[in-house]
Amino acid sequence: MMPILLSTIGEENIIRKIGGSPEIKQHLADLGFVVGGDATLVSLVGENAIIKVKETRVALSKELAQKVMV
Repeated sequence: MMPILLSTIGEENIIRKIGGSPEIKQHLADLGFVVGGDATLVSLVGENAIIKVKETRVALSKELAQKVMV
């Protein structure tokens, strides 16, 4: 298990765990990041990560993206 930031760009991953406080977990769940769901690291742009989840591209700060474990 590793943070999605360390995965290969373009490789589809299964979300294994969401870390952080209950508020952070809820925020990520609202964006579509749920355990068992698919997520793909699209690109890293400055301090943000572009992640494809549920056919949508979402920009997350690197700090927040580190909470998503694949």
